[in-house]
Amino acid sequence: MMDIFMDAGADVLRMLPFLFAAYLMIEALEHYSTGFTEKLLKKMGSAGPLAGAAAGCVPQCGFSVMAANLYAGGVISVGTLLSVFIATSDEAVLIMLGHPGQGKEILTLLGTKVLIAASAGYGVDFFFSTCISEHKESGDLCEHCGCHEHNAGILKPALKHTVKIFLYLFFFTVILDLVIETAGVERLSAYLLGDTWLQPAAAALIGLLPNCAASVMLTELYLNGALSFGSVTAGLCTGAGAGLIVLFKMNRSRRENLKILASLYGIGVLAGVLINLL
Repeated sequence: MMDIFMDAGADVLRMLPFLFAAYLMIEALEHYSTGFTEKLLKKMGSAGPLAGAAAGCVPQCGFSVMAANLYAGGVISVGTLLSVFIATSDEAVLIMLGHPGQGKEILTLLGTKVLIAASAGYGVDFFFSTCISEHKESGDLCEHCGCHEHNAGILKPALKHTVKIFLYLFFFTVILDLVIETAGVERLSAYLLGDTWLQPAAAALIGLLPNCAASVMLTELYLNGALSFGSVTAGLCTGAGAGLIVLFKMNRSRRENLKILASLYGIGVLAGVLINLL
């Protein structure tokens, strides 16, 4: 057991410099470009889903929170909202960056999610014409994820994110190492419905958890061989982070929120199944 703790600690500690550097860059981007991105989404019109997919692929919860606020205020379409939710990868890209040699996997994952997000966004906009009549003001970008303080700069939030993800990673790495040591990767994959069309459905269900722990769990399972690429894509497509919480809080229509949730889940499962078949 001590060896498992030491190995997990060593693995995660090697990732810390990459994670901290990435969070500094993302905090700077969010700190200085949020207003520009919000204005861009407001003005894109029919190109909204493509802009939403591009914005969502930046690994942070901020854009999904912002998109939920904009949608609740009737500013962006449901397709644009879903494109941001689907493209959001939360911590997955950062975790993969901490593993040397994953550059090709990261580009493939991001490209796949942007393609799914943009296609789904335009498809949903074509079939749905939902409009919010009552306008609601957009809130602060990360008001609901608890990661920012006003006038805190970029160093403190980046450090808080890094420590938080370090703890998540250490916890899940210990659990996974323990399970792999006792059961093996093949049995772990079987527990997660491996080699069946149901695995993407299970992964997409995990992805709906409105917390970055879900993306950490999915990414670690994928890197350890317990999830297929299609399944981890399904889970990360539904992983909209704090955006879902904000949507249910800010948008009055619970029925509409449930339809959006069901659409997000269905798109994620369908994408994962198709990728596995291909």
